[in-house]
Amino acid sequence: MKNKLSWFAVPYVGWMALMVVIPILIMVVYAFTTAEFQGTLENFAEMGAYTSVFLRSFRLALIATLVCLLIGYPVSYWMAREGAGFQRVAMALIMLPMWMNFLLRTYSWMSILENNGLLNQLFRAVGLLDLLGLEYIPMIGTSGAVVLGMVYNYLPFMILPIYSVILKLDGSLLEAARDLGADSRRVFRRVILPLSLPGVLSGVTMVFVPSVSTFAISRLLGGGTQMMLGDLIELQFLGGSYDPHLGAAISMVMMAIVVVCMVVMNRFGEGEGEAVLL
Repeated sequence: MKNKLSWFAVPYVGWMALMVVIPILIMVVYAFTTAEFQGTLENFAEMGAYTSVFLRSFRLALIATLVCLLIGYPVSYWMAREGAGFQRVAMALIMLPMWMNFLLRTYSWMSILENNGLLNQLFRAVGLLDLLGLEYIPMIGTSGAVVLGMVYNYLPFMILPIYSVILKLDGSLLEAARDLGADSRRVFRRVILPLSLPGVLSGVTMVFVPSVSTFAISRLLGGGTQMMLGDLIELQFLGGSYDPHLGAAISMVMMAIVVVCMVVMNRFGEGEGEAVLL
């Protein structure tokens, strides 16, 4: 029976080798070789010329992650405290945008934020532009537009893990804290918040990792002026400055960031069952 079950794993192992292991090995080979496929570390040294792109990517990703956390945690906490009917409706509303294509959602924000978009038309209709003496308020092509796009697209990834953790909290712990004389604020600070940290860390990872490597959002809403790491990698493989070896080296750095985030998340997840009652 055991041998039969092992045969069922063959397609999965083959798929993993074809779709995961082999592409990673090719990326490693390209990252550590020249165009003549001779060993070198020059590809990593050349990344210093793109320090501003790295800094911009991390800065915008951190801002987007922080905004998602500031919005997502209160929403998750509020949802978990409400009844089952409200939770189903709220969950449907949160998931609804994700049922549409990622690019369509981003294109919709282009029509809202562009110089003659819906927002500027609204400002013109209410006389705000005349009051400011402007033809339009520039919103597209700014870092704010990129952050807005990332928050809109990745906010559900922050809400869902936090909501799931808070919903599963043991009610007896909250009752015990109240019996010991803790008020609502102290119960939240000493019990709910520590126990929900695994969900918070999971949400932060799920938002930060795709944000720092995004390219569609920064290209469409950034107007080509807010280049991020994803745009830089795409440029090396498909753009005019074709250099797949440099692109592979940058991809390896991105992969290292993902691995570090996953290790940190798993380390914090080990303490999910612990709470501090003071």
